[in-house]
Amino acid sequence: MSKNFILALDQGTTSSRAILFDHSGKNITTTQQDFKQLFPKPGWVEHNPKDIWDSQIQSALNINKQTNVEFKDIAGIGITNQRETTVVWDRETGDPIYNAIVWQDRRTAKYCDSLKQKGFLDKIKKKTGLIIDAYFSATKLKWILDNVDGARDKAKSNKLCFGTVDTWLIWKLTNGTVFVTDVSNASRTMLFNIKTLSWDDELLELFDIPKSILPDVKQSSEVYGFTDESIFNVKIPIAGIAGDQQAALFGQLCTEKGMVKNTYGTGCFLLMNTGEKPVYSNNNLLTTIAWTINGKTNYALEGSVFVGGAVVQWIRDGLNLIDDAAEIEELANKVEDNGGVYFVPALTGLGAPYWDSYARGTIVGITRGSNKSHLARAAIEGIAYQVYDIVKAMEADANAKGTELRVDGGATANNLLLQFQANIFQFPVIRPNFLETTALGAAYLAGLAVGFWDSVEDLKNQWSVDKVFEPNIEEVEVMSLINQWHKAVSRSKNWIEE
Repeated sequence: MSKNFILALDQGTTSSRAILFDHSGKNITTTQQDFKQLFPKPGWVEHNPKDIWDSQIQSALNINKQTNVEFKDIAGIGITNQRETTVVWDRETGDPIYNAIVWQDRRTAKYCDSLKQKGFLDKIKKKTGLIIDAYFSATKLKWILDNVDGARDKAKSNKLCFGTVDTWLIWKLTNGTVFVTDVSNASRTMLFNIKTLSWDDELLELFDIPKSILPDVKQSSEVYGFTDESIFNVKIPIAGIAGDQQAALFGQLCTEKGMVKNTYGTGCFLLMNTGEKPVYSNNNLLTTIAWTINGKTNYALEGSVFVGGAVVQWIRDGLNLIDDAAEIEELANKVEDNGGVYFVPALTGLGAPYWDSYARGTIVGITRGSNKSHLARAAIEGIAYQVYDIVKAMEADANAKGTELRVDGGATANNLLLQFQANIFQFPVIRPNFLETTALGAAYLAGLAVGFWDSVEDLKNQWSVDKVFEPNIEEVEVMSLINQWHKAVSRSKNWIEE
């Protein structure tokens, strides 16, 4: 039988998934395994790397159990992953020396402040495209080396490996024989020079990180190696890697300069393809690498919302107002508007364009008439408002008005969210038929590398629209809503003083 499928491994913040695609880009089946979230201290977020691996490999093995597809029929594997999350493991034993420090973790915020005070902001931005923030991998890696007994000595003796989650998974899939990442993930570490496309010696010296613990940096679409035969009883080429947001940009086929997408996941991430030259932001956005394919690198502008869909999880798990995340739309629709209630979901600080590690979640405008439906609606609107702020910053950097937004991710099932998003943007929001474009992007990258698909042009014929949300309120009403939102944001900023 010919190899008729591509397998995407989508390793996310709260779960690991495996998705099987056929040649038409159709999702044949999806398997998913949740794993434990660890919160050892306020502002700290960790995962056990073994939980990441176990959940990911189990979801992959379950593909075979759910279908009659055999692993020998899979042409290649593409990997997409939660970005910035930092794993350090022993090169000889393969055992992690500490839990993975998750992208949401804020423990290094104070150290980041000290770097800003010492004047490193511009230098780091020019080299990496990033703002100094606890979000990125470099300060997490430094923290592990500084705080785990014996870690620095082992690092200097070439006995440790550092990787983002893609690197950890490939190490495990190849039984420790392949130690790589791709440009999109490397560009999120705050250690990678996005112009020279290499690890930056000056930054490694600043963070006191030995180069020997870093993976080799590859293109986003090429054959990196093969899975160890003990895993699937066959060797499968691993042929695509992209950080989750870059994978979603590719999965939405935003392959031309100026195209924009937003992913509504645990966080929200808006990316604009800026072509083959990096565009540096004057509005606190990030400049990042989108991908490298066939020797050609595309760059993107990015804005990040730290807490997007996670606010719905908090309403479910923290407040117990709903039993299932999908119920929030029904609860919110029991009222006509937010009743003057605004919810700034800065539960782990504010991302772009504010970059305030010390902001905290804030609910304002509560009266005796406020109820849980108003809170649910305010939470949904709070997601959309944060995305609005990023789009406005992006429009300023690009010196152009937005005309449409392509959207994906789990929260796009919420029609109320997307309608409100279109209302405040005053332009259409477009939801494709297949929402899991992150996994699709990883599959596309792998499929191109192994010849499963011939070209990007082939792929463009597969993208199709489920629904277009058109604005249905007047601009004057939007301005009033935005004004109140920004008042609420001002109340949430700089809440924590250290």
